Amino acid sequence: MKGMKAAVLGVMFAVGVTQAQAQGSATQYPTKPIRIIVPYTAGGSADFMARMIGQKLTEAWKEQVLVENRGGAGGNLGFEVAAKSPADGYTLVVVNNSQAINESLYSKIPFDLKKDFAPLMMLASSPMLLAVHPHVQASSAVEFTALVKSQPGKLSYASCGVGTPMHLAGELYKFLTKTYVVHVPYRGCSPATLDAIGGQVEAVFATTATALPHVKAGKLRAIALTTAKRTPAAPEIPTFRESGVPELKDYEVDNWYGLMAPAGTPKDVLAKLEAEIRKIVNAPEARQRMAAVGIDPSLTGPDELMRLLLADIDKFGKVIKFAGIKGE
Repeated sequence: MKGMKAAVLGVMFAVGVTQAQAQGSATQYPTKPIRIIVPYTAGGSADFMARMIGQKLTEAWKEQVLVENRGGAGGNLGFEVAAKSPADGYTLVVVNNSQAINESLYSKIPFDLKKDFAPLMMLASSPMLLAVHPHVQASSAVEFTALVKSQPGKLSYASCGVGTPMHLAGELYKFLTKTYVVHVPYRGCSPATLDAIGGQVEAVFATTATALPHVKAGKLRAIALTTAKRTPAAPEIPTFRESGVPELKDYEVDNWYGLMAPAGTPKDVLAKLEAEIRKIVNAPEARQRMAAVGIDPSLTGPDELMRLLLADIDKFGKVIKFAGIKGE
């Protein structure tokens, strides 16, 4: 009887210790540097958000937050690194709808996006735009569409990579307007935009965060936004929907950013991260910085992030199948 009581007490003690450890994980967190993996090249919207949040988390928690760019394979390389990392709250990864695209683009992916990751939160969206080199004789979507229709296959547009939202934005434009513009993929929005500025390509589909500063400097001319609504960062730029091109009245491709962690990361740690990051993104200084580069805040919780991710997997899968786009 004494042995049974001792066993029961031992189990109760073990359960109590486990519960205390679980409850205390967020209380102690963080006790060492945190890593935010950006699975894309430096200089884009994902990189901007990670570095802004990392800087403010470092200031708030007095633990260094390191931003690590791991570009390649449309983001798959960075996600593979994150999937293999400990689920302890010290590794986060930036997710955007490129990962939703990858689900249909690549036949083999070395991780399961739905099982190997825990959604943390949605952060923001970065509208995309079509911009052209100043020598292109078009100042609107109507003029640009007329131009490419008159010269099929003679003009080219750059995107931030094969299968990126920018690539799909360009292919959807071509499909709806029945035009032929040559696609030139780059490894990131920054090099794609720079080649459009240099005239190596006539046009570029890129995030406003990357292209808008060059538009404002007169190095590129904005044609239209890909989103359903105009962005507060540049309210003078119309959307394709309102451009006057009949075929584009329902056109919409958005580009959003969120954070995920390896599956199994303690929920209280995720909750602590979400609460602090909400403070960071809601601060007036952060909002001003985001607006200056064309990023719109869009804070939602983990459930909403997962719902959006699954919806985009379905939507982009249909576009990729129609366009016959293949991963590298």
